[in-house]
Amino acid sequence: MNVSFSFIIPVFNRPNEIEELLNSMILLDYDKSYEIVIIEDGSSETSEDVIKKYDNKLHISYYKKPNTGPGDSRNYGMGKAKGNYFLILDSDVLLPSDYLSKVENFLSINFVHCFGGPDDAHEDFSDLQKAISFSMTSYLTTGGIRGRKNTFGKFQPRSFNMGISKEAFEASKGFGNIHPGEDPDLTIRLWKLGYETALIPDAKVFHKRRISWDKFYVQVNKFGLVRPILNLWHPETSKITYWFPTLFMAYTLFSLITVFIGHWYFLALWMLYFIVVFVSALTNYSSFNIGIQSVIAVFVQFYGYGKGFLKSYYYIHLLKKVPEQQFKKLFFSK
Repeated sequence: MNVSFSFIIPVFNRPNEIEELLNSMILLDYDKSYEIVIIEDGSSETSEDVIKKYDNKLHISYYKKPNTGPGDSRNYGMGKAKGNYFLILDSDVLLPSDYLSKVENFLSINFVHCFGGPDDAHEDFSDLQKAISFSMTSYLTTGGIRGRKNTFGKFQPRSFNMGISKEAFEASKGFGNIHPGEDPDLTIRLWKLGYETALIPDAKVFHKRRISWDKFYVQVNKFGLVRPILNLWHPETSKITYWFPTLFMAYTLFSLITVFIGHWYFLALWMLYFIVVFVSALTNYSSFNIGIQSVIAVFVQFYGYGKGFLKSYYYIHLLKKVPEQQFKKLFFSK
């Protein structure tokens, strides 16, 4: 297949992020033409002035539309794009210079209609960004599901770094109106249509999460809320591993209770896990501060996700509530 690329990037009130992303695109070591489609998703603070700076430097198609969420905005952009293979990015990523070359090389040898790549923290990111990146990507927390090698089971691409052919987009009708969770939902529907997905481990992006502890908690809590809904829609993809954060928090509570009756070994195991997390982050970043913040990030991630998962499971699977009615904030109206 003769591949022509179109980047698809929705943006909502983040012109500074778009400027940083476009600056990284100028440095791509790729000598073929490609298109950049930016979709302004109902922003009050638009990226129009930023994009004008790149009129003579990059091939950008820029569209404005009412706010209907990132999934629908990506669909809108893919419907407008001129390429036949869409590279979907979040606005808060930066691209290494060899990103497009890595993608093209992989697809030329092992063509697949949908792929995903990993995310990482750039050396210039803040300690908090690095700690949260560690928490979200480490085998010790997520088992590598966000793009590490040797991931168990089929790889589910994430929309911060995802590719999909025009054929697969048209067959699947693209993303649904749930958010977050629109990317695994699309992936599972593609599998049902007979399309395969793959991980391109070398096609990584630097994910610059502009986030505070509060925002991180809200994000992972939403991830937890979404998963039982996806399990309802696609029961064949349910796994016991999705329960791990909830079970971990239950173990935490159990460990604290047993301390009061004189049993410390359960809490000792709990502490050993976080010591391993600290040492791993310390080794990875050579920073005591990042090591400590990584421990905090892992706890926030498990607590937020676990609480959200349990709440959603209770309402969706036990009380049989309709997801769109019970959790209205997780769904966008088109």
